Amino acid sequence: MKRHRARKRRRGPDRHLVLFTRAPRLGLGKQRLARGIGPVPALRFHRETTASLLSKCRRDPRVRLWLAITPDGAGGIPQVWPQAGPARVIPQGAGGLGARMGRVFRTLPRGPIVLMGADVPSVSLRDIQAAFRALGDHDAVFGPAGDGGYWLVGFRRLLPPFHPFRRVRWSSPHALADTLGNLKPDWRIARIATRDDVDDEADYRRWRQRKGAA
Repeated sequence: MKRHRARKRRRGPDRHLVLFTRAPRLGLGKQRLARGIGPVPALRFHRETTASLLSKCRRDPRVRLWLAITPDGAGGIPQVWPQAGPARVIPQGAGGLGARMGRVFRTLPRGPIVLMGADVPSVSLRDIQAAFRALGDHDAVFGPAGDGGYWLVGFRRLLPPFHPFRRVRWSSPHALADTLGNLKPDWRIARIATRDDVDDEADYRRWRQRKGAA
């Protein structure tokens, strides 16, 4: 009995949190934001927001943290984001956003998986913990965004050849509805807090105003 308990204590976390982001390079990602505020401020926002999220995510020892990066083979991650120390850095792989997201869910080890983007500065550790709690008695969880999309998605267990992200109209008011339409009718779906990502200059200005008022 004692040996059994010892083995259980040594077992690593079986909750997987994936932070989905681009390599921190000028001109990569956040193109709409860069057109509005300039490429250097957009890169600074990307670096600082990702660093903040990594710092929050690493506080929960029950969660195994993954940093999924595109393009594949991007280097310099530990230097730019030392907060990623405990995270396992993995490539997103080829294909569109839906293909890359689906690949993560199909290839990670067993256990509930929550995936979120790195452009939602208002996310808290409580939000992430709420998503994992929801997967205790739900098949899927979503963090809706105010524009009809979502900033977080998680599944308790996802087996191929199921494809939840097929034909999703990304960056549109239909993204969440399209994804829900791909799920099985008998699935139990949970939703956590609505948060807004920062995609363009208007989003950025609203975020700066809220941050200044806080």
